[in-house]
Amino acid sequence: MSALAPIAAPALETPGLRHAFFTRAGGVSSGVYASLNGGVGSSDAAEAVGENRARMAAALGLSAERLLVPYQVHSPDVVTVSEPWAPEARPRCDGIVTATPGLALGVTGADCGMILFADALARVIGAAHAGWKGARDGVVEATVAAMAALGATPSRIVAALGPCIAQESYEVGAEFVAAFAADAEARRYFAASRNAGRSMFDLHGYIGLRAARAGVGLFVDLGLDTYADEARFFSYRRKTHRGEADYGRLVSAITLT
Repeated sequence: MSALAPIAAPALETPGLRHAFFTRAGGVSSGVYASLNGGVGSSDAAEAVGENRARMAAALGLSAERLLVPYQVHSPDVVTVSEPWAPEARPRCDGIVTATPGLALGVTGADCGMILFADALARVIGAAHAGWKGARDGVVEATVAAMAALGATPSRIVAALGPCIAQESYEVGAEFVAAFAADAEARRYFAASRNAGRSMFDLHGYIGLRAARAGVGLFVDLGLDTYADEARFFSYRRKTHRGEADYGRLVSAITLT
């Protein structure tokens, strides 16, 4: 059995915080889900996903019920939490924030951006799932605003972007480019593809732009490509290109100690 192999953002390694960008290593799932699949929305065995999440929580020093991952809907919606929720009561949102120690805020991804936020001085943290739609519609800014409502100062917030599909792996069509027509600054995050009428989208860079607009003091991109690094990461787009039936989900999480 392989061990967990979480990735850390050095900027978030500070007293009073624990965090992890978990890879696919260290779990009990098999097949396309091998091995640390954290996606309850996948068709993986529920008991395997539960064990995987328990291992992630334990790595953060917590019990499984204190790892909170919302029902993600590619929205700009953010909720503030102060206690664990029941599995059947997961909020439908893409950002969560707290000032309560002992809760791990988690998001899943398999190409979309997973962002962990912290104002270590104010002891306020957040996590956001930012695919292209959520990023375009403002989930990063909404997460920062929700943290500010708890006492965080945006200029003190560190926002770290974990594994996420990279521009060289993310070819899109003209209709995708048109979805950003209202944002003139977004144009610089599209490059010409070798295929006529197609473009390559820099989701990493665009999330960085939205973090800057939110006023975060430090944005850190770990520069990890989910599509290209099959050994460590799940990828929805890779699954699609291969015609596989399903795919695993990565989890990234942060907690106040």
